[in-house]
Amino acid sequence: MILTIAGSELRRMFYSPLAWAILAVVLFILGLIFLILVDNYLNVLQPQLVGAPGAPGVTDIVLAPVLFWAGVMMLSVTPLLTMRTFSEERSQGSLTLLTSAPLSITEIVLGKYLALLLFTLVLLGLLTLMPVSLVAGTTLDWGKIAAGFLGLFLLLASFSAAGLFISCQTRTPLIAAVATFGLLLFLVVLYMSGSAQGTASELFIYLSHFGHFLSFLQGLFDSSDVVYYLLFSAAFLILTIRQLDNERLQR
Repeated sequence: MILTIAGSELRRMFYSPLAWAILAVVLFILGLIFLILVDNYLNVLQPQLVGAPGAPGVTDIVLAPVLFWAGVMMLSVTPLLTMRTFSEERSQGSLTLLTSAPLSITEIVLGKYLALLLFTLVLLGLLTLMPVSLVAGTTLDWGKIAAGFLGLFLLLASFSAAGLFISCQTRTPLIAAVATFGLLLFLVVLYMSGSAQGTASELFIYLSHFGHFLSFLQGLFDSSDVVYYLLFSAAFLILTIRQLDNERLQR
């Protein structure tokens, strides 16, 4: 049933122009950033780095920044994807029918979450064309690239989990999108506050998404970073399930 719900949700996503527009805009902007970084590397940085010991390569100078900007862009875009998952159905009255069906709330929530993860995988799959396009002309650090893509997937998965929870709290998609963006932006501010000179705080950095994401971009695979994202996503999914379960019991 989870796969059925996920398939239905994914089809609904792509039947509307929103998903296509998001993919087109995100990939267009990231493609421009990619081309600018490649041009800057070939014409400016590469001549300066030739022969320098321990000089960073294409992976560090081009691909890591692209993945970083992908995470920054999806901070704004993910709320647009998650805002309709529950709030639109609540406003249309179809959420009552869905939760009254012979399905568990867990299946419903996980099905919708899986659809968001599949959309994320589509985006990441298209992003992999960028490093693949460089294979013929240079040597890449595939371990660091794999770590970066894993970090980006976990980051976007946590964004989606938070967006699902907030979407189930309101019947207005726009409010859900703004509230989700506010929460995710707050976590970025935590990282900035925690890493600011004179006010450094390891707790703030740990609580923020981007502190863990930057570790992946550096090619560092730390199990504590993976655990953070898994716990963060699981916590918001559990909160969403409990919220909808309480609503079902009150009917």
